[in-house]
Amino acid sequence: MEYDGTLTNNESEITEPVDDTLTSDKPRILLMGLQRSGKSSIQRVVFGKMPPNDTLYLESTTKIQKEDVTRSFIDFQIWDFPGQVNFFDMAYDSQEIFGSVGALIFVIDAQDDYSEALHRLFYTVTSAYRVNQNITFEVLIHKVDGLSDDYKIDTQRDVQQRMSDALADAQLEHIHLTYYLTSIYDHSIYEAFSKIIQKLIRELPTLENLLNVLCSNSSIDKAYLFDTLTKIYIATDSSPVDMQSYELCSDMIDVIIDIECIYGAQSASPEGRLSITEENGDYLSDEPRHSNGDLSPVESDSGARLQQRLLDHQKNGHTEAEASSLIKLDNGDVLYMREVNRLLVLICLLRQDNFEKHGLIDYNFQCFKEAVTEVFDFSQRRHTQNR
Repeated sequence: MEYDGTLTNNESEITEPVDDTLTSDKPRILLMGLQRSGKSSIQRVVFGKMPPNDTLYLESTTKIQKEDVTRSFIDFQIWDFPGQVNFFDMAYDSQEIFGSVGALIFVIDAQDDYSEALHRLFYTVTSAYRVNQNITFEVLIHKVDGLSDDYKIDTQRDVQQRMSDALADAQLEHIHLTYYLTSIYDHSIYEAFSKIIQKLIRELPTLENLLNVLCSNSSIDKAYLFDTLTKIYIATDSSPVDMQSYELCSDMIDVIIDIECIYGAQSASPEGRLSITEENGDYLSDEPRHSNGDLSPVESDSGARLQQRLLDHQKNGHTEAEASSLIKLDNGDVLYMREVNRLLVLICLLRQDNFEKHGLIDYNFQCFKEAVTEVFDFSQRRHTQNR
């Protein structure tokens, strides 16, 4: 498989240089792929909280779109590249673009003929690897929501095999690619970005160890450390990730945000705490769910509303928000959320009888919160010293 970088579909008409303002010492995540593969939609849904249906009206990207993402441990830039431009051409400084990249995400439209996309993927990966061998290469086999389960698996197997053969023929077997089946209409895109971003978090082993200790000492079945605004989990304990439990925990964020948007202002304390509790201190347990224990659907722009509320909260001089919530499911499980800091929450899944020892769980959480804060502070100091 070869791709010479030749521009097609009037690609040669776009030759503007990369804007100097895009340079930064933050780790970069690059979104690349052919036109209409879904790159901009992914960025807007995951990081801009745009409802998926609204992405149907997005225009094609004609220049690099950059967004700074600063969320607790998550601190990077995401660059959305136009699919019709060859950024390895002599007109561009490849070292400037790819030299400090943490991850390169290549998006393939699974509902289209992806032969050309595979050629571009091979050319992009091999060219970027020559510039920076530390890049992690991630492949999103995207728009799989309209495909059957068997066809999804066959498509992923075909893409992996063809790329593996191409790299082997070029004697580049040492280049490793990770593949994900994704869609903006379900949790798969958040799950994929969670795993991608975790590779860029140096503190991940420490966070996982802290979560393991918390779970073992508190009889917690599964725990996730979520970034509130993106619904990306930056760490989880070492037990296998079950998609159903992950989806429940992810949906809980939307449910709690929706409830806060309705009742939060009335229950805010004089000190400015954003508490998701009733006035008498009992845990709020509206239990929005279906008969099978799943959470009810919620609006997809909840994160954007929360972000605006937090900004308003800060402007009013309030202290950092702290919140907690409890949701009981029909199957006897409990979803328990505690806020670690303004934009980071811990969501745990455990049996209801184990939650009877909630005093012990709360004490262990405070120890966990203090440890995470120390890790975060140490990371910030080290980052400042290395600048």
